[in-house]
Amino acid sequence: MSLPPGFLDELRNRVSISQVVGRKVVWDMRKSNQAKGDFWAPCPFHQEKSASFHVDDRKGYYYCFGCQAKGDALTFLRETENVSFIEAVEILAREAGMQMPARDPVAAQKADRRTELAQVMEEAVKHYRLQLSMQGGAVARDYLARRRLGPEAQARFEIGFAPDQRQGLFNALKAKGIAPDLIVEAGLCARPEDGGAPYDRFRGRIIYPIRDARGRAISLGGRAMDPNARAKYLNGPETALFDKGRNLYNHGPAREACGKGAPLIVCEGYMDVIALVEAGFGGAVAPLGTAVTEEQLHLMWRIHDEPVIALDGDTAGMRAALRVIDLALPLLEAGKALRFAMLPGGQDPDELIQAGGRAAMEQVIAGARPMVDLLWAREIEGKVFDSPERRAALDKSLRAAIRRIQDPSIRAHYGDEIKRLREDLFGMNRPRAMRESGGSGGGGRREAPREGGAWRPRGTGFGRPAAPALPLPATRSTLLAAAPDERVTEALRETMILAILVAHPVLVAEFEARLDRILFVDPAHERLRGLILAHCAEPPEAIAAALGRAGDDLEKLLAQPHVRTAPPVLRRDDTDFARMCLAEELAKLQAARAVRSETEEAMEELAGLADEGLTWRITQATQALHQAGKSRLEDTSDLGEDREAMSAFLQSLLEKHGGGNGTP
Repeated sequence: MSLPPGFLDELRNRVSISQVVGRKVVWDMRKSNQAKGDFWAPCPFHQEKSASFHVDDRKGYYYCFGCQAKGDALTFLRETENVSFIEAVEILAREAGMQMPARDPVAAQKADRRTELAQVMEEAVKHYRLQLSMQGGAVARDYLARRRLGPEAQARFEIGFAPDQRQGLFNALKAKGIAPDLIVEAGLCARPEDGGAPYDRFRGRIIYPIRDARGRAISLGGRAMDPNARAKYLNGPETALFDKGRNLYNHGPAREACGKGAPLIVCEGYMDVIALVEAGFGGAVAPLGTAVTEEQLHLMWRIHDEPVIALDGDTAGMRAALRVIDLALPLLEAGKALRFAMLPGGQDPDELIQAGGRAAMEQVIAGARPMVDLLWAREIEGKVFDSPERRAALDKSLRAAIRRIQDPSIRAHYGDEIKRLREDLFGMNRPRAMRESGGSGGGGRREAPREGGAWRPRGTGFGRPAAPALPLPATRSTLLAAAPDERVTEALRETMILAILVAHPVLVAEFEARLDRILFVDPAHERLRGLILAHCAEPPEAIAAALGRAGDDLEKLLAQPHVRTAPPVLRRDDTDFARMCLAEELAKLQAARAVRSETEEAMEELAGLADEGLTWRITQATQALHQAGKSRLEDTSDLGEDREAMSAFLQSLLEKHGGGNGTP
């Protein structure tokens, strides 16, 4: 959905972030200064007792000194409610009394049709719920009782019953004035090939309503009561509402539970999900009658960074796990992973919980293994490696698997872990120093000591230190060299992030969440970022068309010299390379800002009265700065400051202002 320019700015101006955040936290009024719009509370994103979560109502941002969570009201809604960007905009717009922008007429017509189909589906859910409570539903109620599903669980999941009648639902919905075409289009009934009256798809089955992330009924699933039925489970067909490969059973409730800290558990069927939820595992979902698809995997990662795939411990369950591994390998990125919990004795989650209760399932989830373990187990299971040829075959298959990982950092870590497992298997546990030097004491490449201010590899320049190269006049005149502080560096990173997205709009959907968490300093950059996020749900062609209408902001961005010559911008056909460059730029920008932003803000306020909250913030920023010095994501050049000097300067400020005792 397209949002007009200025809509998000007006929305943020109308909504108080303290009101949005205040629904989720309890303010610490001892540290908060309500008159100045300065609020403190324990962080809602991680467990803590102290008030390290800061909300600035004047600037409209929040920041946690403990976990570095940061953003505006939209970001807070997305993180706490687990909703998409557009859904967060709709929620805030309702609170602010703002009308959402008018939609495209064709899109509006399609949306209205989907709304009609969803209403038909809701009527079907009510009908089947009623049938379960009637005399003809006694057999279904007995079955549910044997499965330990009481009335409360039946009501929570809206379980119903379809009697074995050819046109029971069709006649009931038609009597309510619903057109037969709508009933068929919703997938509830089918037309026979001879052109006769439509007949019910679900007959003699327990009915499980399937709802999307927004809670709309989009299809039904049915379990046959007859053990000799041709299909034990039956899902509704693909419709304008329902795409089985792009939805998950229990999606909405699981998203809410995971937003509150529950693990995301992926199992195989409806009853497994219901059993898990009833046992207290609210973040349970299941694919809808198919193997896990790429779209479902992305849905899972939007709900939780590390879903647990809980599959039956039989041969079929292991095959399903290996299919998920093959699907996930090319999609892995930093922070997005999978773990696998194989249930004992060929049981499914429902059977395990009935036999051992919640504790048995907790033990299985706690023992979930990382994906690399299952990848390794697949390659070595049932094989003997007693010859060089067999070991070489193992190496070849493992290299082929690892090469499928697109993220270079993850690929390297997988290589390290596979190497460790291989050495353990073959008894090759040589000393670390020997492994790193290739097995000899002097065969590795080493560097000479510092001479004349330069580090030089041995064997170059005939042993003479090279004279340090002087910067060219063209280099000294660049914007980066002349920059008075790091803001120019941040602006350059912002331009590169935006330029890569303009050149490769197909990456917008993949990096939507990370882009939404970053607030750009340059107003023109922020406008482009808002435009990209407003169209993130649309196809890449539509995103490119929307950016083409950005006018001066886009022209200025693409006219910058470092953008015109950037490889990820020039190489339009190399999306993988652009993805790596974009991930690196985003990581560096986030890392640099995390250790600097709140320190700068606190130092600005030193002109006034230093209080306990201010000095506490400086102390925390100092510790964060030391911690960032250990990070691989950034180096000294990224921070633009000498860490020891900065630390000493901040410490002197603390001592000057009374060490946090509130006396100026």
